[in-house]
Amino acid sequence: MLRADKILYKKIQLPFQVKKLILALGSQAKNRVCFARGNFAYLSPTHTDLIDPADYADFKKTVKRLLKKNPKTIAYDLHPEYQSTKYALSLPTTCYLLPTQHHHAHIASCMAENGLRNHKVIGVAFDGTGLGSDNRIWGAEFLICDYKDFKRRAHLKEIPLLGQERAILEPSRLALIWLYLIYKENFLNLDIDFVKGLDKTKWKFLKKMYLSGFNSPLASSMGRLFDAAASLILAKYNANFEAELAIKLEKLAASYKLQASGSLPVRPTGRLQTPNSKLPTSSYEFKIIKSDDQYILDPLPMFKQIVSDLKAKELQEAIAYRFHLTVAEMIRKISSILRKESKINEVVLSGGVFQNKLLLSLALDLLYKQDFKVVTHRVLSCNDSCISLGQAAIASYRG
Repeated sequence: MLRADKILYKKIQLPFQVKKLILALGSQAKNRVCFARGNFAYLSPTHTDLIDPADYADFKKTVKRLLKKNPKTIAYDLHPEYQSTKYALSLPTTCYLLPTQHHHAHIASCMAENGLRNHKVIGVAFDGTGLGSDNRIWGAEFLICDYKDFKRRAHLKEIPLLGQERAILEPSRLALIWLYLIYKENFLNLDIDFVKGLDKTKWKFLKKMYLSGFNSPLASSMGRLFDAAASLILAKYNANFEAELAIKLEKLAASYKLQASGSLPVRPTGRLQTPNSKLPTSSYEFKIIKSDDQYILDPLPMFKQIVSDLKAKELQEAIAYRFHLTVAEMIRKISSILRKESKINEVVLSGGVFQNKLLLSLALDLLYKQDFKVVTHRVLSCNDSCISLGQAAIASYRG
């Protein structure tokens, strides 16, 4: 039992022995602090967002309590702007400080809570953003990894985040980049609702930002791909919070699946003719480009086909479902390629994007049909609240 001022800690049994006490400080949002010793890890309650002064104050109190237990290693995220990272680097301590990569920590956390020993797996980490080891923004990552090390083997094609964090609350900025990459300025002539409602003056400003590269870091984020697709399909330009449009897109796609299976009645305004209309069995197209020892997933063909469906007035729900099927097919395809090369048959899924239940079920179905062994979170959430457990697991083998 871990005692720290009567705070309730979640206890996770580990599949390895922690030889030196470890304190892992977690991520920026959905932060949990982890203390590991012996065969157990203890996770603090969640600090929702360390940008919030109250959450940050609670975080610091938690860390100070656990520092009294004299950890030998303190693990933290690579991102220099995370409050948890800044706090780790500010501590007047003789502890060994270990930076860990965000997506490696995601996979390590899922391995640890499922009792996996230290062996190589294919890790699929899909989320919004996390700093990569190359100092770029990652978020759609295929890793070959164990607890100690990882190698990035595939990822989504990078696009610029126009205005950095602003692109999260204005997902139309992401959709615009994909359209511009396909059609150049001719996308303004497309007969689709997204273009019809577009602020053309604002696009001129965003185009200048894109061409100059000003305030537009490149990102390979699956969360941002969902935002872009949702903005385009739903013809929505802004969001009140991160992933709001992606959540709406999932609900549409899930309702389509239920209608087509006969579990729900068809909407009076829908285009489905009968409750037993068949679900699409083929995904949209995408390219896989080999670059050195990595594979790049290029979704440009997918966006082109989505535009064609929108021009043909296909049902939004059907387009949304086929988009989800496409992302699941990306997971299956890359995992199959990596299995053939590495002889690894175990796939570990983590990251906040897998909170999307439809995507998770589609991916599991495709992977199981290919005889993969698949590991997902059972106890912890797949979002960033699991990061500190992964950091502790990595530190156990590196520290």
